[in-house]
Amino acid sequence: MSEPTVSTHPYIGMWVTADGYIRHELLPGGRYDETRGTITSAYTGHYTITGDHIDYVDDTGFTADGDFREDVLYHAGMVLYRE
Repeated sequence: MSEPTVSTHPYIGMWVTADGYIRHELLPGGRYDETRGTITSAYTGHYTITGDHIDYVDDTGFTADGDFREDVLYHAGMVLYRE
């Protein structure tokens, strides 16, 4: 079975910390947009999903990664829940 394309991947959508401070949107087409508090688009860039692992490269070149486990995203020391 092949991996779903980024535009149809089940992990696409909004992921939010429990306090709502960080809102991390995985957009179709492989882009993401992260809001921190009142700062919209605080971080933007590209992502790639392989299985339950996600790799990020923001528009400045900074890289990060994370893992999806039981519908929770663990990313850079944060825990985000599907909204």
